[in-house]
Amino acid sequence: MRLALAQLRIERGAVEDNVERARSAVADAAAAGADLVALPEIFNVGYFAFDLYERRAESVTGPTVSALAESAREHGVGVLAGSIVEDLAASREAGVETPAPEGYANASVFLDRDGERRAVYRKQHLFGYGSAEQELLVPGESLPTVAFDDHVVGMTTCYDLRFPSLYRDLADAGATLVLVPSAWPYPRVEHWRLFPRTRAVENLCYVGAVNGVGTFDESTLLGRSGVYDPWGTTVASTGDESTLLTADVDRDRVEEVRSDFPALDDRRR
Repeated sequence: MRLALAQLRIERGAVEDNVERARSAVADAAAAGADLVALPEIFNVGYFAFDLYERRAESVTGPTVSALAESAREHGVGVLAGSIVEDLAASREAGVETPAPEGYANASVFLDRDGERRAVYRKQHLFGYGSAEQELLVPGESLPTVAFDDHVVGMTTCYDLRFPSLYRDLADAGATLVLVPSAWPYPRVEHWRLFPRTRAVENLCYVGAVNGVGTFDESTLLGRSGVYDPWGTTVASTGDESTLLTADVDRDRVEEVRSDFPALDDRRR
């Protein structure tokens, strides 16, 4: 399966322009032979635009996800609609199960090749450390996986990378590929290089970590998206420019590594 990570340039609050860039990236990825395209965290509003969250929140059936669903259908590719600020009340009104009756969440939506919504993952670990995320958002509770082509795909988001038990739960659920939409800023470059590789090694699976680029007040996203195989080898990576990164992720490689080095079977607890 060919995976594409769309390392988008994200403009603060420019939702229509950001979504159009995302749709263009999906089209480019499909032209490059991609089967699945992943977008960054809160790619439509901009992660650090906290003052805009309430105003630009929408349901997971709203205009941003609908536009990406149309792109998925048009090009016949799966899309992980990075994440958006979800209006939980609006989603619930649309018939979508939510972790709370109202409020806002950081939600990623997995869309199939026909544009159908297969899963919604809401970020479970909300970032503090000077961020307003903990004050503004409701944490997610569920940890879905999606069978797509020959992979079982799990989803987490950015700060989740620092909590390894989440990834072990995904491995136990059969995940062979975990996608991580992120808005990772400078100066924590080494952390960003370390955690996705570590989660891949620990769980003997592929990890695709997709970041954005762009500057928001005092924060600048550092890019450097990457795909890591079950042995922790970097399959593909990029710098801090807006770009599309593609890599082949082989289910047989996961089974081979797990068979040759059965660390998951050797756990005692």
